[in-house]
Amino acid sequence: MFFLIFYVISGIFLVATVTSYAIIIFSCQKKANLRIESENSIKAKRKLLQAPGPRPWPIIGNLDIIGQFNNPFQGFGALTKNYGDIYSLTLGHTRCLVVNNLDLIKEVLNKNGKFFGGRPEFLRYHKLFGGDRNNSLALCDWSQLQQKRRNLARRHCSPRSSSSYFAKMSQIGCNEITNLLDNLKASVEPGKPFDLKLVILKACANMFSQYMCSMRFDYEDKEFEQVVQFFDEIFWEINQGHPLDFLPWLLPFYSKHTKKICHWSTTIRKFILERVINRREINIDLDEPDVDFTDALLKSLIENKNVSRNTIIFMLEDFIGGHSAVGNLVMLSLAYIAKDPEIAKRIQCEVDYVSKNSQKSINLHDMDKMPYTMATIFEVLRYSSSPIVPHVATEDTQISDFGVTTGTIVFINNYVLNTSPKYWKDPDQFQPERFLEERLKKNIPHFLPFSIGKRTCIGQNLVRGFGFILLANILQNYNINCSNLETIKIKPASVALPATCFPLVLTPRA
Repeated sequence: MFFLIFYVISGIFLVATVTSYAIIIFSCQKKANLRIESENSIKAKRKLLQAPGPRPWPIIGNLDIIGQFNNPFQGFGALTKNYGDIYSLTLGHTRCLVVNNLDLIKEVLNKNGKFFGGRPEFLRYHKLFGGDRNNSLALCDWSQLQQKRRNLARRHCSPRSSSSYFAKMSQIGCNEITNLLDNLKASVEPGKPFDLKLVILKACANMFSQYMCSMRFDYEDKEFEQVVQFFDEIFWEINQGHPLDFLPWLLPFYSKHTKKICHWSTTIRKFILERVINRREINIDLDEPDVDFTDALLKSLIENKNVSRNTIIFMLEDFIGGHSAVGNLVMLSLAYIAKDPEIAKRIQCEVDYVSKNSQKSINLHDMDKMPYTMATIFEVLRYSSSPIVPHVATEDTQISDFGVTTGTIVFINNYVLNTSPKYWKDPDQFQPERFLEERLKKNIPHFLPFSIGKRTCIGQNLVRGFGFILLANILQNYNINCSNLETIKIKPASVALPATCFPLVLTPRA
């Protein structure tokens, strides 16, 4: 009987204990579920919390608002008065987000760059690169292939000042300057307006092709001239906005224009394949050191099965095409110099001092000795405020507590950074000397001409270096002015100039 009572009491105690644990576990689970539900609720609310913005019209969205301004980025800055530094827009049917201050821009490009590695699905971008914008280094979505391409290009296309590539770049630049000056001497009539842009672009193209491919082309080569012109047209095209980008149903009305874009790109591709790659591919030797970037590309094609021949062609096209940015930058610099001869005098003072009154040409190693010349180039970049290529969210994320859904286009408004009195004294004035003051700081966080983060322009050293060599040596040999300053028309928020822009008067210096 005693044992029976003991077992009954033990059973009751066991049941009570198990029941207590069950209640405790159930209570904890319930609290955990409530916490998860609460967190999910907060996330859902956060996801639903969208940045403020104007109400869109059907079909066109907010394109009517942006169309009221001289350039879209000026419009983006103006809208901050109503909606703050981050707001949403609907362009056509595409959801967009605009960020307008330094902290937000850093949050997008640096802190959360992995979420914004995409590029817009603009039809024009696809037409320019064989039907797929991902063939382009600048216009593709971020991927492992993109990382491999940048790693392959970095050593050649981002030369450090102490490297052999930098010395090679300097020598090539100086050699081509001799050819440019010979051409100008034969073509320019002193005192008469001269269309300088195409000649400068040819010189830039030869600098890039010699550096990348160890090949140079004659200025009178008609195929070469046509390719240079088409590269320039494409550079202008990429720097323009079109309704077609956001209203793709307009394509039938743009058929003539898109056919022209395709013709430019296929002509360039054919030239690079026939005049560069096919000739170099025959003699490639895996046991020899790389002669240039083309060597590195062709060897990677043999050694790496993940790299296709198409990838190689488009990479070379992309980097050679960088010469258009240099040519347009130099032309813009000469335009501002023509408007203000005092700028030319200060650059020429540096040139004469460094060259010991023209006993030598200016090379890349003279950059640090000519701060005002470099300040002029930087001021052109600031004043022109060429826009950063838009980014696209590749997954749901957030910026400054606002939800950003996958596929949202994010516009980085560096125009507002470059033209704001908050960052610059008299920002509407072209004043290179402002960079002489700023250079003492060595780092200007609000000056982002080549963007920041993992999609920083990989060829920026080539742009600065070849741009410096051209500008300094042209002003060493010529005074620049314009017979009619009204012909110099420069579009704001663009470092690109139309193919036919403005003539300049070149007078040989005594």
